[in-house]
Parts: sequence; structure tokens; C-alpha cells
Amino acid sequence: MNELQRVLVGDAAAAEPGQIVAGVTEELAHRKPEGAPRSLYEELWHVTFWLELSLNWIGGTATPYPASAADGFPTVQDMERESWNALTVRFQRGLERAAEAAEEGWRLEKRVACPSVPGVAERTMTVREQLENLGAHNAYHLGRMVLMRQLLGAWPPAGGGFTW
Repeated sequence: MNELQRVLVGDAAAAEPGQIVAGVTEELAHRKPEGAPRSLYEELWHVTFWLELSLNWIGGTATPYPASAADGFPTVQDMERESWNALTVRFQRGLERAAEAAEEGWRLEKRVACPSVPGVAERTMTVREQLENLGAHNAYHLGRMVLMRQLLGAWPPAGGGFTW
């Protein structure tokens, strides 16, 4: 596993993404810690949304940038339609696809279109840059999820996880 893959799916800088979502019940996933703007479910849905959007761009599928920040978070209907377990499976599958893309050394320097906020010119970046952006985005939100789990008294998971 190369370092970019470790950033995406491993423990390069923090707990593995799989550990961060492990052992969370449906009820816990939807609870908001006091003062938090979102639940674990909403954070993971957001991460998965951008993961899939990034994979579309990397794969050459023209997918528009969300019109507003709210479009990158689930609606009540989204949360009713997909269970926490189904969401974690979708998240893990997306991470596996991202790790596969990070393994393809020849493809990492390929430039891909990455749409921007409406009204801003479309930009391009390499597959490597898109995956690095994805890793940074994931780290931010997964870190929030660890803090939320700490506040909810649900960290570390039974399987272990960084506690420092």
C-alpha cells in the first residue's frame, strides 16, 4: 500500500476510517452531541457524497458541483431511505475505489475536469491532486466524527482506535 492509499483508507495520520465508523448504532448515528450542528450520520453522508463526486470526476463522469453547501448534506428523506449500516457500506466501497485509483501510478498524473461552484470557471487537476484533496476533506470530517463520538461517550470503538 502506498502512502496516498494509506491516507485514504489506512492509519497514515489518524485512526482508520473503518474504525471511526465501527460500532455505531443507528440510534447513536442520528444523535447530535450538545452544541454540534450535525450528527455522525450527517457527517458520514457528507463525506460519502464528496467521495462519490470525486470518484465521478476521476472516472470522467461529468457531475455538477452542488449549487449550495446544503446540497452536500442529507435531507430527512435521504436519512430515512438509507440506514447507517448501508451508508457505512457505501462509504467503505467508495474508499476502496479511491484506494484503487491511488494505486494506478500511470494514471495519477492524468488531468481531470473538476467542476467548480456555479459561476466560477471549471478547473482541472490531476487524479493525484483530486485524491489528495479527498484525503484532506475526509480527514477533516472524520476528525469531527471522532470528537463527536468522544462527546457521546462512544470512543474508542471496541476494536480500538487512537485515544490521543
